[in-house]
Amino acid sequence: MAKAPKSAPLLSDAPPENYEKAMAELNNLIARMEEETLPLDEALKAYRRGSVLLLFCRQTLKEAEQQVRILENDVLKAFDADAEPPRNRP
Repeated sequence: MAKAPKSAPLLSDAPPENYEKAMAELNNLIARMEEETLPLDEALKAYRRGSVLLLFCRQTLKEAEQQVRILENDVLKAFDADAEPPRNRP
């Protein structure tokens, strides 16, 4: 009896290169999990990888927020799209 073909590799063990690539991988992973019936072991691996990606993204956003706080003198301000950009001081 012929074996069913294995699905394409679902996961990468490599750490994400950056936030954008981590989000893209996470979105692809979620879509694949929603579209396919994965065997339990693959679903668990996908869940673990998704957790790693989610933590990476959260940490990256936390670091970006900290940088914004530093730039704004430790006050995280609401974004006002209509506000004029700050003028450079001589």
